Amino acid sequence: MTKIIGHRGARNLWPENSLTGFRNALRLGVDAIEFDVHLSDSGELLVIHDSTLERTVHATGPVRRLTPQGRIATRLRDTDESVPTLSEVLDILATREGLSLHVEIKSDERGSPYPGVAGRVAEELRRFGVDHRSHLTSFDISVLEDCRLHAPHVARLVSVNAGWAARQGGLARFLAGAGALVEIVAIHHELMAAEWDLIRRTVPLEQLCVWTLNEKEDICRWFEKGIGYLTSDRPDLALDLRQIVHAPARAEEIS
Repeated sequence: MTKIIGHRGARNLWPENSLTGFRNALRLGVDAIEFDVHLSDSGELLVIHDSTLERTVHATGPVRRLTPQGRIATRLRDTDESVPTLSEVLDILATREGLSLHVEIKSDERGSPYPGVAGRVAEELRRFGVDHRSHLTSFDISVLEDCRLHAPHVARLVSVNAGWAARQGGLARFLAGAGALVEIVAIHHELMAAEWDLIRRTVPLEQLCVWTLNEKEDICRWFEKGIGYLTSDRPDLALDLRQIVHAPARAEEIS
């Protein structure tokens, strides 16, 4: 059965990467929660998607320049919360045993990986006792190689869309380079549909993740293909549809 991943908590339901969003996503009963991590110049691991603040925070400038005092003083848009630290997020998510965490390691506003961030993130996961049920994720193969070097026991996921694949010399070349490095390959739904035959020849179905699907027809289509993982900004909808799609199979098993 396809596993449902709440994207940035569940960003079409609550402010993305917010503590409120993570608390509420837990109550939905998702199989996994995805979120993003940056490293500030002051050494804080910050959970926010963009490398700059403008879109999601009432502030401007690169995330890495956010000081601890500045972080506490700023507010996420549509909330009374500040940008959360990784430890604050894990303090919430670690409470539900069995929940998987997909932790995307981001790059700075110049597109450069943060030095030493993989080891720092892995240590936090270990400290909260969730490293055994987490995936460290990135588009960047070099970041994932660093994850393997510093935290070989933590599973890994690689993401790719059409633009990224083109910059890496094509999807076939990208998948060949990532195959032995990761346990899950997450592919944007448009690229997944366009290159389905190539992808199926290369990656086992149970290791494939399709992202990001928020419409009923799209979600059901990939459920019916038996995809291993599905990432959604509306995990509530995906969970409801999964029950419907798999109901006949369950009824047949019971009979």
